[in-house]
Amino acid sequence: MDHFQYIDGQLHAEGVSIAEIAHEVGTPFYLYSTATLERHFKVFSNAFEGIDALVCYAVKANSNQAVLKTLANQGAGADVVSEGELMRALKAGIPANKIVFAGVGKTKGEIAAALKAGIKQFNIESEAELEAINEVAASQEMIAPVSVRVNPDVDAKTHAKISTGKSENKFGIPWNRTNSVYDRINKLGNVRGVGVDLHIGSQLTELEPFQAAFGKVVALVQRLRAKGHDISHIDLGGGLGIPYEADGTVPPSPGAYGAMVRGVLGDIDCSIILEPGRLIAGNAGILVSEMLYEKTSETRRFYIIDAAMNDLLRPAMYDAHHEIIPVAQKAGDKISVDFAGPVCESSDVFAKNRETDKLSAGDLVAIKSAGAYGAVMASTYNSRPLVPEVMVSGEHFAVVRKRQSLEELISMDTLPDWFFD
Repeated sequence: MDHFQYIDGQLHAEGVSIAEIAHEVGTPFYLYSTATLERHFKVFSNAFEGIDALVCYAVKANSNQAVLKTLANQGAGADVVSEGELMRALKAGIPANKIVFAGVGKTKGEIAAALKAGIKQFNIESEAELEAINEVAASQEMIAPVSVRVNPDVDAKTHAKISTGKSENKFGIPWNRTNSVYDRINKLGNVRGVGVDLHIGSQLTELEPFQAAFGKVVALVQRLRAKGHDISHIDLGGGLGIPYEADGTVPPSPGAYGAMVRGVLGDIDCSIILEPGRLIAGNAGILVSEMLYEKTSETRRFYIIDAAMNDLLRPAMYDAHHEIIPVAQKAGDKISVDFAGPVCESSDVFAKNRETDKLSAGDLVAIKSAGAYGAVMASTYNSRPLVPEVMVSGEHFAVVRKRQSLEELISMDTLPDWFFD
C-alpha cells in the first residue's frame, strides 16, 4: 500500500495535491511519501517481532537525508557500501553500532573511516579484503568485527543485472573456501569473526531461492560452530521484491517472508540482520513529469515527456516496468503510446505500447515505484541538471534536494592554466 491516491480526480501524495507541488517546484521532480516509508518499515520489521533482528535499510536504494532521517526515527539501521553512504547514515542520526559496511571494493581509507566511526561490522567479500581490514585495524590498534559474505551459488531467478548469489557473480566468497577463510580470521590479530552474511539478488518475487540459500547458510553455521568458530549472527541481506506492474502479480508479503525465515532458522540461536531497500523505498516515491509533445510515425504514437533516462535509468538499464498514470484523471477511451524522454538515445523510453488516457501538452504524469534506484542513479547526461526531490508529510511538503541549476552544473568544470597563457 502507498499513499498516492486520487481525490476528486486529482492525484495526491498523502494530503497534498501533486499538481500544486508541480506548480511551485517545476517538473520533473521526485516525490516521496513519509507515511509510506514509515508504513513499509513497520510492516517489514513487525514480520520479525519476537526475534533478535536488526533491520538495516539499504542506503543505496535511496540515500536522501530526509528519507534516512525518517527511517532512523523508526529505529532503522543502515547497510552502506561506500564512505559517502556511511557519512549520510551517520548525519541522518543512524547509530554507528547499527551500520554494516558491505561492497566488494572497500578502500583502506573507507575501512579506516568505518573503524573510527565504530560500525557494527564489515561484510567481507574477498580474502584480500580481509587482509586489508586486518592491516588497517592493526594500524589503529583496533579489532575489526567482520562477517564473511558467502556466495551460496543459488539462482535468484531475477534479472541478470541484479543477481548476486551465483558463482559467476562478483559478490561474496566462494562456498568451497568458507572454512579456510574463517580459519584465517582466527589467525589474524586484528579482526574478529562475528557472523555469516549473504545476499543473493534484488527484486526476488519467489521465496524458494531465499529458502534454498538460507538453508545452506544454517548448515554452514552448524559446521563452523562444530569447528570452534563463534558465530553469533546471520546477515540475510535483502532482495524481497515489490509490485511494479498493475497486472495482479504480487511478490510474497513481508509476513510470508518472515514466516519462511523463522522456519528455516529454527533453533539455530543466532541474531539476524536484514537489509531491505527497494521494499521500503520503492513504492514510497514517484517521478512527476510534464508531457511536452505528441508525435506519430507510421507505426507508433509517442508522448514525449520532460523526464528522461538520466533522471530514471531503470527502464533503459533493466528493461524495467513502471506504471505511468495521469496526475489528473481523464475521461474517454484509452490509447496505446510510447512514453519517451528528450535524451538523444533510443533507449530513452519509459514504456512501449502502454495503454493510457489521451493526454495533451502540459498534462502531468506520475511514474510510479520510483522511490528506489531512481534519484540515486541519476546523472547529468546531455548536460541535464539533477532534478529536485520533494517529501510530503500529511498536509505539508518540502524540497529535500533542490534542483541543480545549469550554472552549478557547468561550474564544476575548470579550465587548465594553459588556456590563459
